[in-house]
Amino acid sequence: LRSYLRDESSRLRRLRRFYEKVQELHEDPEASVDNPLLAFSLIKRLHSDWPNIIYSDEATRNTQALHAGLREVEQELPGAEDLDGAAKALMRLQDVYALSVQDLARGVFQRAGHPPLYSPGRRASLSADDCFHVGKVAYDTGDYYHSIAWLEEAVSLFRLSYGSWNLEDRSSLEDALDHLAFSYFMAGNISHALSLSMEFLHYADPSNQRVSRNIAKYKKLLEMGMGAMDRWDWQGCHGPPPLLSPLHGLLGPFPPQPAPERLLHLSCSYETNSSPYLLLQPAKKEMVWIQPYVALYHDFITDAEAETIKGLAGPWLQRSVVASGEKQQKAEYRISKSAWLKDTADPVVRALDRRMAAVTGLDLRPPYAEYLQVVNYGLGGHYKPHFDHATSTKSPLYRMKSGNRIATVMIYLSAVEAGGSTAFIYANFSVPVVKNAALFWWNLRRNGNGDGDTLHAGCPVLAGDKWVANKWIHEHGQEFRRPCGADPHD
Repeated sequence: LRSYLRDESSRLRRLRRFYEKVQELHEDPEASVDNPLLAFSLIKRLHSDWPNIIYSDEATRNTQALHAGLREVEQELPGAEDLDGAAKALMRLQDVYALSVQDLARGVFQRAGHPPLYSPGRRASLSADDCFHVGKVAYDTGDYYHSIAWLEEAVSLFRLSYGSWNLEDRSSLEDALDHLAFSYFMAGNISHALSLSMEFLHYADPSNQRVSRNIAKYKKLLEMGMGAMDRWDWQGCHGPPPLLSPLHGLLGPFPPQPAPERLLHLSCSYETNSSPYLLLQPAKKEMVWIQPYVALYHDFITDAEAETIKGLAGPWLQRSVVASGEKQQKAEYRISKSAWLKDTADPVVRALDRRMAAVTGLDLRPPYAEYLQVVNYGLGGHYKPHFDHATSTKSPLYRMKSGNRIATVMIYLSAVEAGGSTAFIYANFSVPVVKNAALFWWNLRRNGNGDGDTLHAGCPVLAGDKWVANKWIHEHGQEFRRPCGADPHD
C-alpha cells in the first residue's frame, strides 16, 4: 500500500504539473494563436500530449502492482472464520465481564459501579460498521439478545455520521435499521420493530416490498394485541437474509468470594518433596485451595524456558479440539490453538518433565503421562467449564491404556493484562494468570473416582496473549506414589 501511494502520488504530481502548464498557456488565448511557437505548442498538446496523459497505463500498472502484492500475502490474511470468531469474542467478553456495548464501542472496559478491568494505553473505539458486523454475526445465528445491543449501537453511530461514508464500510444506516427492526420483532417488541421499519423506508427505498409487508403485519399484530403473537403466523415476516455464522458461549456469572474461614488453612512454603532434585532449590509452593487440592508453584520456569517452549510450539499450533464421545472435534466452547511437544523435542522440555516429576512425586515417563500440550489463547480465548479427567470409559483418553487423568500441571508461560483466570466453578474460586508459575491439582480422588469439585474453566482473555503448557498425568504408574486410602469413599 505504501508503494502504491508513493507511485500514485508521483503520477498525480506529474499530472498537476501538466495541468498548471496548460492553465498558464491558456491565460491569454489570443496570444497562443498569434505566436507561432505557442500555436505549435497548442496543436501538439491537443494532438498528442493530452491523449498520452489520458490514456496512460501508469495508473493501471500501479493498481496491478497493488493487487499483485495482495495476492502474495492473501493466504496469510484473516479469513471469514477469523472475523466471525473475533466478533464472537467481543460478545463473550461483554457477557462474562458484564461490559456494556456502548462502553465497549468507546474503548472502555468497565462494569457499572466498578473500577476499570483494563485501561489500555491507547484507547481504541469501534465504528458504526464495526458494531454492525458484530450484531450481524449474532443476528445470523438467531441470537437476538446480542444482535439488538450491537445493532442499536451501530444505528446510533450511523445516525451521528449520516451523510459521510468511509471507503472501508460495507454497511449503512439502512442495513442496521433493517436488521435491528427484525431483531426486535423476533424478541417480541413489535411496536419498536414497526417504528424502525418505517424509519428504514424513510431513509432507504420507500418501495421496498419486503419491509412494506412486514410493516403491514406488525400493524396487524398490534391491532390484535401482543397476546396474539403466539397465534399469528409470524413466519410471514421476513428479515434481511443471514450471511455469517455460529455464536458465543458463556462462562456464567462471577462466583461469590470464599468465606474467610475457608482461607485459614492456606499457606506458603518451600518444598523439597523428599526429592534430591529440589534440595538446593526448593519449590515455592502456595496452597490455593484445600478441597479440591490446588497448589500454585511460583517461579516454576524461567523466562528463557517459557520463550523456548512457545517458540517450539508456535509452528505447530492448530485449533484446539475436545473429546466428544469416542472422537475429538473443534468446539465453540474451547477457543484456542494448541500443539504437542515430546520430551525429545528439546532439552528444556526434558528438564521441565523432570521438574514436574520432582514437585508432584509422580511418574511422568511414557505412557504414564501425556506429551506437553502448549496452548495459546488469543482474542477472547477461553475454555468453558469442563473436567480434565474422562467421565466416560469411551473417552479417547483411555487409548493410552494407562487409566484416567489423575492430576494436572498447568504452567503459565505468559502474563496477560486482564482476564484469563482459571476458575473452579463449584469451589467458587479462581486463580489469576501468574507468569512462570505452575498450577497443580488432583483430578481423581484416592479411590479412583473423578473429583466433581475440579470442574474448571479458562476465563476469556480480556487483554493480552495467554500461553499455557499442560501436563496430564495418568493413573497407571502412580499406584505406590499416590496409593488409595483406608476409606473407600476418600
